Amino acid sequence: MAKTIIISNRLPVQLQISNGSLTAIPSVGGLATGMKSVHSGGESLWIGWSGLTDEETPEELEDEIDEALKEHGCAKVKLNSDEIDGFYYGFSNRTIWPLFHYFLKYSEFELNFWDTYKAVNQKFADAIIENSDEDDTIWVHDYQLMLVPQMVREKRPNTTIGFFLHIPFPSFEIFRTLPWREEILEGLLGSDLIGFHTYDYERHFLSSVRRLIGLDVSFNEIYLENRVIKVDSFPMGIDYKKFRDAAVLHDSKSMEERSDLQLRLDNHKASAPDTKLILSIDRLDYSKGIAKRINAFEYFLQKYPEYKEKVRLIILAVPSRSNVPQYQLLKKEVDELVGRINGELSTVNWTPIWYFYRSLPFESLIDLYTSSDIAWLTPLRDGMNLVAKEYIATRTDKSGVLILSEMAGSAYEMNEALLINPNNFEQQADTLKQAFNMPLEEQIARNTFLQKRLERYNVEVWANEFMNALKENRDLGKAFISEKMSSEILISIEEAYAKSKKRLLFLDYDGTLADFHKDPQQASPDDELYELLDALNQQENTTVFLISGRDKQTFGRWFLPKNYNMIVEHGVWISRNGEEFKMLEQVKGEWMKKIRPVLESFVDRTPGSFIEEKNYSLAWHYRNTDPDFGTKRATELNTVLRSLIGNDDISVLNGNKVMEIKSSNVNKGRAATRMLSEDDYDFVFAIGDDWTDEFMFQELPDSAITVKVGLKKTQAKYHVESTKKVRELLKRFTRP
Repeated sequence: MAKTIIISNRLPVQLQISNGSLTAIPSVGGLATGMKSVHSGGESLWIGWSGLTDEETPEELEDEIDEALKEHGCAKVKLNSDEIDGFYYGFSNRTIWPLFHYFLKYSEFELNFWDTYKAVNQKFADAIIENSDEDDTIWVHDYQLMLVPQMVREKRPNTTIGFFLHIPFPSFEIFRTLPWREEILEGLLGSDLIGFHTYDYERHFLSSVRRLIGLDVSFNEIYLENRVIKVDSFPMGIDYKKFRDAAVLHDSKSMEERSDLQLRLDNHKASAPDTKLILSIDRLDYSKGIAKRINAFEYFLQKYPEYKEKVRLIILAVPSRSNVPQYQLLKKEVDELVGRINGELSTVNWTPIWYFYRSLPFESLIDLYTSSDIAWLTPLRDGMNLVAKEYIATRTDKSGVLILSEMAGSAYEMNEALLINPNNFEQQADTLKQAFNMPLEEQIARNTFLQKRLERYNVEVWANEFMNALKENRDLGKAFISEKMSSEILISIEEAYAKSKKRLLFLDYDGTLADFHKDPQQASPDDELYELLDALNQQENTTVFLISGRDKQTFGRWFLPKNYNMIVEHGVWISRNGEEFKMLEQVKGEWMKKIRPVLESFVDRTPGSFIEEKNYSLAWHYRNTDPDFGTKRATELNTVLRSLIGNDDISVLNGNKVMEIKSSNVNKGRAATRMLSEDDYDFVFAIGDDWTDEFMFQELPDSAITVKVGLKKTQAKYHVESTKKVRELLKRFTRP
């Protein structure tokens, strides 16, 4: 039976070795909770690092550890301390983490970090291969394992693979600074579905794919050889019921049942009933903006001194990566800031900041959430920020105010919160004042909307939506009209070709027989292609037409001495057996004088674009421009041209990085059907790669074999992945 394989850096199980005995305790983190519905029963396996290095693991306990993990549906990847240093503390957290959170000054581009990251990713991929089958579904998690999808894809090309990034994906301008940017993108593109928390991260990723590796992107789909990779946003939720129930239980506790922390909070509220508690909970990480928040709090008290002794800021900073230098400096900075502000502003009855540098148990978090009037979360950059959602879930009476950085992923879903720019102290001071004075009715109105949304889209829904989208993507190919050219289909076509008495072949050139080139004049035929076309052209009872949008001068130079049949400029000109080109259609070119200045203005405003002038058409090429900018300009030009041509008998064709304007009565389909009518052919074959070839596929009879190059929506019956596959297919026709 097919399984679901979950892969993350750490397993959802904590292993502890004490006095030679082993204990395995399930984790209670957000990911572990969210994956409960996916990781259940005997139909799933979770692969990851156990948390113990090889040096920390007694050899005699190896089997016992494996058994303990197996009971929790897990399997481990073994890592030594050097690998953890280079892979986790090195590349993951000193290269990717700061870069993806826009802290370029902290990013370290060390080759040994990268080498270790690759080696460890390969270990994870090998563990997946060892523990999975071809029909299993694989879900890889987060930035530590971005190379794993492609590593698995190389060994298991037909396996369904999903990837989810739990941190931001940076803009192209930031991402391009990474020396190994192409390798990271190619690693991720081994997936069938790539998920992000927000549309912005998704958009940044697609932009990098277009600009750095030049793949075709249509909306949120990436076309790569014989696959369609879908990219989508899935904002991660929380275990809403868990936090809600914990808050309800907390409210029902008697004085004797309350924790020491809760009693301290209660005493504070009783002694100063007009005082508001402001809560700030974060990992001690530079991306969380803790130091700026403390400075903003000081500024608030300076701007609005009437709130001194009326507010208290509770900062819970959870220790994180304390062996990384930047984190050590950050702790020192925060410690000094809190000490200075408390020293300068404290009174006999009031300390402005309560500062905790520790992890707190779940029950203590609930104490803080339910007792705080305001939650103030101001990350400078955050993939999601689940604390904001947890705070709202615990507000059983719907009171409380959430102040949230607009740089947090959760801000996109939580518009009812007070959203702020964490770099704007003036705005933060004014927003703190607004939160302090917000009427209870407004608090309830805002939180009612937030709670309904969080309850509906909880972490389990998030996990299930991703898995459902991954399963749907398996069948994405069925949405395309064409069928992949399998070996069985190839054999049947080859047999039909061999048996036929009269054959007619239409072969497109650019993107079909030859790859595209930045300069169209450089995409000339190679010796292998000449040999292939010679072999086809010399076969008895076989008529081959090269059919292209190219101009007759270029094709004449390349192919006229070869005596091939050619139809060029989409059907305007024809050459048979090496004769000079003759007009196949009567067309007018007066309109070109009106259109050319428009194209020239777009060339001037679009660096890298150029005009190709043919006898009866004009082509605006934008393959050499920035992909996003080129697409934007093409859309703009399309609108301008369609308004200009009016009732003129001309059309605009959108090809592969080219826009061509030509007479409406000329196209490849019309030309192909004219050639077909000249004889009684019992085998008709047409192959091409872009929209200009769709006219052929539509006009030729149903009995014709039509093939699209690339995986795109098409009228063709079949598709092949690349020009290499096209040549392999045509070589079959030349077999004796």
